[in-house]
Amino acid sequence: MIKQPMFSVEPWCLREILLNLDMQAQSESVFALSNGHLGWRGNLDEGEPHALPGTYLNGFYEIRPLPYAEASYGLPESGQTVINVTNGKLIRLFVDDEPFDVRYGELRAHERALDFRAGTLSRQAEWVSPAGGRVRVSSTRLVSFSQRAIAAIRYEVEPLDGPARISLQSELLANEQLPSLGGDPRLGAVLEHPLTEEFQRAHGSTVLLVHRTEHSGLRVGAAMDHLVEGPKVHVESQAFADGGLVTTTAVVKPGQRLRLTKFVAYGWSGARSLPAVRDQVWAALTTARQTGWDGLLAEQREYLDEFWHRADVEIDGDAEVQQAVRFGLFHVLQAGARGENRPIPAKGLTGPGYDGHAFWDSETFVLPVLTLTAPDAAASALQWRHSTLPAAIERAAQLGFKGAAFPWRTITGEECSGYWPAGTAAFHINADIADAVVRYVDATGDEAFHRGVGMELLTQTARLWRSLGHHDADGRFHIDGVTGPDEYSALADDNVYTNLMARQNLLAAAVAAKRYPDRARELGIDLEESASWRDAAEGMFIPYDEALGVHQQAEGFTRHQVWAFAHTPPENYPLLLHYPYLDLYRKQVVKQADLVLAMHLRGGEFTAEQKLRNFDYYDPITVRDSSLSACTQAVMAAEVGHLSLAFDYLGEAALMDLHDLEHNTRDGVHIASLAGAWVALVGGFAGLRHWDGTVSFAPRLPEGISRLAFNLLIRGQRLRVEVNHASARYLLEDGGSLEIMHHDERVKLTAGKAQECPVPVLPPRPQPSQPPGREPVRRVSNNQG
Repeated sequence: MIKQPMFSVEPWCLREILLNLDMQAQSESVFALSNGHLGWRGNLDEGEPHALPGTYLNGFYEIRPLPYAEASYGLPESGQTVINVTNGKLIRLFVDDEPFDVRYGELRAHERALDFRAGTLSRQAEWVSPAGGRVRVSSTRLVSFSQRAIAAIRYEVEPLDGPARISLQSELLANEQLPSLGGDPRLGAVLEHPLTEEFQRAHGSTVLLVHRTEHSGLRVGAAMDHLVEGPKVHVESQAFADGGLVTTTAVVKPGQRLRLTKFVAYGWSGARSLPAVRDQVWAALTTARQTGWDGLLAEQREYLDEFWHRADVEIDGDAEVQQAVRFGLFHVLQAGARGENRPIPAKGLTGPGYDGHAFWDSETFVLPVLTLTAPDAAASALQWRHSTLPAAIERAAQLGFKGAAFPWRTITGEECSGYWPAGTAAFHINADIADAVVRYVDATGDEAFHRGVGMELLTQTARLWRSLGHHDADGRFHIDGVTGPDEYSALADDNVYTNLMARQNLLAAAVAAKRYPDRARELGIDLEESASWRDAAEGMFIPYDEALGVHQQAEGFTRHQVWAFAHTPPENYPLLLHYPYLDLYRKQVVKQADLVLAMHLRGGEFTAEQKLRNFDYYDPITVRDSSLSACTQAVMAAEVGHLSLAFDYLGEAALMDLHDLEHNTRDGVHIASLAGAWVALVGGFAGLRHWDGTVSFAPRLPEGISRLAFNLLIRGQRLRVEVNHASARYLLEDGGSLEIMHHDERVKLTAGKAQECPVPVLPPRPQPSQPPGREPVRRVSNNQG
C-alpha cells in the first residue's frame, strides 16, 4: 500500500520524496503520462529495475481465446487485450562503462515530481557508481496534449567530482518481457511476444520501427529522433528486429553537461499499409522536431492552463484532498483528452488492468466530469460508443432481442466478458450510455449531436428495453433476470437501478422521436413504437418493502439472509476472492452502491424521507469491494445529512490510488474513482444535480472543509461556485444569463454579477454503521502542506 510520507502534500504536484522499489509498480501507475491516445507508465528512464513496463496506444490490442470448461450459446469466443507496444522511454546511462542502476552503487538523492499544471514528470538523482564516479542526473518527460502522437524527454548528466566518460543509449524496444500479474481476476492477461517486426531503419540520430500483431492484424509504427548537446559528442545508431539504439558518447568535466532531447512518435492502424503507417509516424516526428522541446513545453502548459481555468476545484481545510482531487482531474483529463473516438478504459492508459477494457463506469462516473469541464472529450467518448453500434445490434440479435446490447467490457465493441451473470446480464450499461447522452445534451445544448449520434444511441437502447422487459396482467412493466451495479446480486428481477435508468432511457428516446420527426422516420420509429416506450416507462415496476419502509434493491432482496459480517475477517475482503458467487448471490451483501446510485442519478424518483431510510438501510450492508462505490456513498451521505461520513467516503475515493486502497494500483490507476473525488465534492458537498434543463445546487460542507470552489461549463458558459459554511456564491463569468436552483429556490444569474445565497443549517442525524472492518478511514482535517 502506498502511504505518506512517500509523497509530499502539495497543491499542484505529486512529489515522490523516497524511492521505494517495493512500491515501484504503484508509483509507475500514479506517475504515468497520457493524452488519451498514447500512454507511458512512470517507469524509470533507464528501464531497470521495473515492476511493469508499459507503453499503450488507445484501441491497440491483440485477440486471445476465451476458454470455457463447457460450451454455451451466446458466450464470446475470444477476448481483446491491450498490449505493451514499442517502448520509447528508455535512456540508459553509463558512467565510465558502469550502468546507472539504482540497485547498485550509492543513490544519495532521488526525487520525482508529477506537475499537474506543466503536464510533466521530472526526476532528479545523485548517484555514485560502484567505481566511485559521482553524477547528477535530471530528466523531464511529457506526453503531448497538443500533438497526440508525440512524447518527449530531456535528459541531462553532470559529473560532480572529475571528468567522466558518459554514454547515453536511447532505445526503442518492442516485445519487452513482462512479469506475470498473478491470478487476480481484476488484472489483465500477459501476451508474450505480441508484435512481429515488419520494418526497421536507423540513420544518424533517428530510428524507425514498424510491427504488426498476428491475430488482430493491427500495425504500429514508432520512431525517435534526438538533439544532443555536450562537449565533442559522438553519435551513432543501429536498428534490429525488435528495437533500435542511438548511442551518444562524450568525455564530460565537472561544470559541463551532456544533454539529450528525445522525440518519440507513434502511429497505428488496422487498415493502412506499411508505407502509410511509416510515413504517418515520420511526419509526426518531423513536426515535433520542428516544434522543439521548449515549444512542446509551452503548448503543454497552454493546454493545461485552459483546462484548469474551466475545471479546477479549490478546497480549504484539507490539503491532502486538495492535492488528490487535482491529481484525479489530471488523470481523468489524460484518459480522455485526445482519445478522439476511442474508449476511456477503466485504467486509462496507465496500465494493463482489466485488459485495457472500457466498462459502464466511463459513462457513469467519468463522462459527468468531462461533460462539465471538457465537453469535447465527453462527446468523443460517446461517438466511440456510437461507432460500436453495429456490433451491439448484432449482439442483441444473437441474444434474441431488438435494438442494441452494448458489451459489458470491450476495446472495439465486441463483448469480452466470459462470465454471463456479471457481464452480459448487466444490461444496465445500455441505460448508462443513454444517461450519458442525456446529460451531455442537457449540459451543452448540442443539437447536432442530439439529432445524430445521441438519438440513434437512445433509440437502439430503448428498443432493447422494450424487448427485454414485459408487461404483467396489471400493466406493470418488469425487467427480469438482470444484474445491477451490485455484482454480488446477479440475475435479479426488477433491479431498481436498472428499471429507473431504463425508464429515463425510454422516455428520452420518445422525446427525441417527437422533437426530430424526420430523423425518427430515418430510424424507422413510428408512433406505435414511440407510444410503447412511453407505456413501458410509465408502467415500470419499482419494488418497495412496505414493512421495512425501504426500496428493495431488486424484487425480494430484503427477504434474503443478511451476510454474516461479524464472522467475516478483514483479510477476506474483497469477498469475491474468498467466497463462491453462489453464496454471495443469495445474501444481503452489496459489493458497491446500487440502489444508492439510483438515488443519486435518478433522485427525482425518491422523496427525501425515502432517501434517508434507504441510505441508512443499505450503507450497513455495503462492503465497497469496488473502487466505484465510495464516491456515490459520499454524494448520498451528504444529501441526507451524514456530512462527516460523506467526508470519510470522499477521502476514500480521492486517495484510492495514492494510498492503493484496493491493492491493485500496480496495474493502473482507477480512473472512475479519481473522477469520483470530483463527483463527491461537486455532487455531494455542493449538491449539484442537472437534468431536464435544470441546474440545481444544495451545498453543505463538512467540518473538515471550510471552503469549496469550482468551475463548470453549462451551455458554453463558465459558472463559478464558491461555498462556505454560511453561504454560497454563484458567478456566471461569461455568456448571457442562467437560471439555477439553490436549495429549491430559483436564482437568476447574469454574467459578471455574483449572487450570494445562505446555506440552511441541517440538524445532526445519527450516523449509520458499516460492516465491521469495512468502515471508511476517519477523515481528520489535514491542512498542512
